[in-house]
Amino acid sequence: MTTHSLKTDAGHFFEDFHVGQELLHSSPRTVTTGDAALYTALYGSRFSLTSGETVARAMGLERLPLDPLIVFHTVFGKTVPQVSLNAVANLGYAACRFTAPVFPGDTLSARSTVIGVKANRDGRTGVVYVHSTGTNQDDGVVLDYVRWVMVRKRDEDSPSSETVVPELPGAVDAAELIVPTGLSGADYDTALGGSPHLWDDYEPGERIDHVDAMTVEEAEHMTATRLWHNTAKVHFNQHVESQGRFGRRIVYGGHVISIARALSYNGLANAVWIAAINGGTHSNPTFAGDTVYAWSEVLDRLELPGRDDLGALRIRTVATKDRACSDFPLRGDDGRYLPEVVLDLDYTVLMPRR
Repeated sequence: MTTHSLKTDAGHFFEDFHVGQELLHSSPRTVTTGDAALYTALYGSRFSLTSGETVARAMGLERLPLDPLIVFHTVFGKTVPQVSLNAVANLGYAACRFTAPVFPGDTLSARSTVIGVKANRDGRTGVVYVHSTGTNQDDGVVLDYVRWVMVRKRDEDSPSSETVVPELPGAVDAAELIVPTGLSGADYDTALGGSPHLWDDYEPGERIDHVDAMTVEEAEHMTATRLWHNTAKVHFNQHVESQGRFGRRIVYGGHVISIARALSYNGLANAVWIAAINGGTHSNPTFAGDTVYAWSEVLDRLELPGRDDLGALRIRTVATKDRACSDFPLRGDDGRYLPEVVLDLDYTVLMPRR
């Protein structure tokens, strides 16, 4: 006789979400220097503030912080089992602020609130908006953001929820950006940073081809999904995805973000800290074997209130697959993203001033 246990969790489907729902995510995770080493192995990030303890101390921090994107991926991964285990795709981000540095030995937890739902016309999926926060072992908030994700329905005949689409800001205001406590750009060493170009040298509208590229390997993106506890089936279950629309696993969008950020070092080497993610679109899927290129545009140069040692740059970084970025590809004549464009990310970085 075959029995089915009720002890397993199939994850949330679209009809399981409702506005105001609170989700406390499991498995708090202690991040370590091992995470930093694996992050470097996966993406090759070279930004000096998160690479060298001597640089971090010279800039006023107590010790070497973890890259903000390690924090983003860790907190994001905590949310997956309840928010996006049954996702078709992660669609975008908004109002993301890195509110405090995270150091090796800190333990990160996450919780989310559902702030919007919208059924799709196909009757098979819907979009869920969540506001998520990541906290450390002292309950201090280290990350605060909104994302929206397309989730499968359990039953295509189930009635649709009332549509609620939240209003989201286009960007995080300069006054709301958090500079890590103690961080100073006053004695920043550009030679150790890897570039002579500081905040004052960048102009809105300037475009930078980052030149370099990185090929995504199957083992690497699978390692990343496991590292971040990202259990979404679209990333790791080929048996299921072989029957899906692409016939294969898609690469976790955050993996592409980190590749693009690492590539941006060539041209933005002194963008030492990510303070905010204003918005982002995973415009086309990325697969193992694709080679990722990137280019950036300076959207705005922002003064930080009361600071003359650090400034902020609002950056748009676009990543492509199997296409170099010397002509800054983005959209076709029809206004749609070109098929080679896999990421359009709007974020704000901190950079020392002259």
